[in-house]
Amino acid sequence: MATYKIGTRGSLLAVTQSTLMKNELERISGESFELVLIKTQGDEVTNVPLWQLEGKDFFTKELDEALLKGDVDLVIHSYKDLGSVRPEGIKLAAVTERKFAHDILLISQETVDKLPTWGGEFIVGTSSPRRIENLTKSLPTFLPHIKNIRCETLRGNVNTRIKKLRENQYHAITLALAGLERLAQTHKSAEELKALLKKMNYLVLPQSTFPSAASQGALGIETREDREDGGKLLKIISQLSHERTVEEVIRERKAFKEFGGGCHLAVGIHVKKIGEHFLHVHAGTVDGNRIEKKWLEGATLPSLSAKKKLFVGLPKGEKSGIVYDEFLEKTPEKRSLELDKKHVFVTSRYCLPSLQSSTQGRPASLWAAGSKTASILSDAGFWINGTSDSLVTLDLHDLKASMALRMMNADLKGDWLTLSHDDGKNDLGAVIGCYKRKARAIDPKFEEALREVGACFWTSFPQYEIFMKSFPFLKEVHHFCGLGKTWQEFQKAGIKVNVTPSMEEFYALA
Repeated sequence: MATYKIGTRGSLLAVTQSTLMKNELERISGESFELVLIKTQGDEVTNVPLWQLEGKDFFTKELDEALLKGDVDLVIHSYKDLGSVRPEGIKLAAVTERKFAHDILLISQETVDKLPTWGGEFIVGTSSPRRIENLTKSLPTFLPHIKNIRCETLRGNVNTRIKKLRENQYHAITLALAGLERLAQTHKSAEELKALLKKMNYLVLPQSTFPSAASQGALGIETREDREDGGKLLKIISQLSHERTVEEVIRERKAFKEFGGGCHLAVGIHVKKIGEHFLHVHAGTVDGNRIEKKWLEGATLPSLSAKKKLFVGLPKGEKSGIVYDEFLEKTPEKRSLELDKKHVFVTSRYCLPSLQSSTQGRPASLWAAGSKTASILSDAGFWINGTSDSLVTLDLHDLKASMALRMMNADLKGDWLTLSHDDGKNDLGAVIGCYKRKARAIDPKFEEALREVGACFWTSFPQYEIFMKSFPFLKEVHHFCGLGKTWQEFQKAGIKVNVTPSMEEFYALA
């Protein structure tokens, strides 16, 4: 039996994730693996942000040297730490599966309780230029009662950072959720993490607004290219590679390289495979220019006649040349809900009156269907724990199973309550109807405007069905929707629909 040496950084997180991979490699191969701890410059220098240091590859160059010299047989990295250009002679053997690419904002429950009377700045600990840029611009949208965000330098390993938060050096800190999740998976690291997360609250930052670092959440395992073992070790390691993750991070790292790469890069880059499509999200700044870009790789949008108008299934808006929904009326109902210590998923702004009228305790956690609903709830004073990012509930099921989040919400894996319309359905748990939908009498002027429409954007499939019944001529136009539940229901019904990652792409057709 061979014994292979795994090179890894010495931080608790690095050792923990390398141990998890060590155990898996031994399980699938029957061979023996041992860890070799290697100090890196990034671990040694913790008093200044990395982007202020000269040089590059602060967490990897010492591991690269050990691998090339033959001191170790393989190395395991957080893939986001790898530069866009790797040294000659090193081969990427596997990219592991990721489920938790998000960033997470940690905050004490004591601080959350103080937010209604907050005054002045809200200080978030982070040293990432990407996080600084996007948190400063967009975080107030998701925090109740907070208007101004200031980021201050935060370095050190994960546990050190959380300890600084507990010592009130910051009001909140931002970390990679994947790191917390790995620490939660082994007994020693989990016990320490659980103690640090006691009486903590959190916000899982939506990728649509706060895209993570390129390849965040995945591990990269490397070997020497000229290894003389007939490809034996490479074959063992390659079994840990995850196809969907590889497809996503290849695209992320391509964009990372095109933006210039490096720890100074102030742009978040996230790619998510949805069906056969790839959703790309970029947000941040490059050379002082703000970048906010979303697009769907694999989707071809039709072209419209310049004479045609667009219909948007939303209440009256402000864009000229757009026909808005003046036909389907949504009426909120004030219901007194028993929400104490329950996990609640809010699908629409129309559920807010019921949420506000429920005075029987505080939810254990509160989640929103998308960023707009989250912003409305936040403006009303509610603390939000995350969103489904307008992508149905796929991510929420993963987050429900998160061992790290369950250290703060012990019963997170159980059934949730979903606040929706009277006919709503959801796979998270029981659905409570909080608003009604009803078609108004047909206005001839509205029907006339609809006859000039060449494309419709639907916010729900029932909305589409109601309009088709009353205005059957719309069946002949192009139909659009987002990437969430509406798209799923169009697919189930076998109706052709174009999907877009944002309303802006649809508006661009005008």
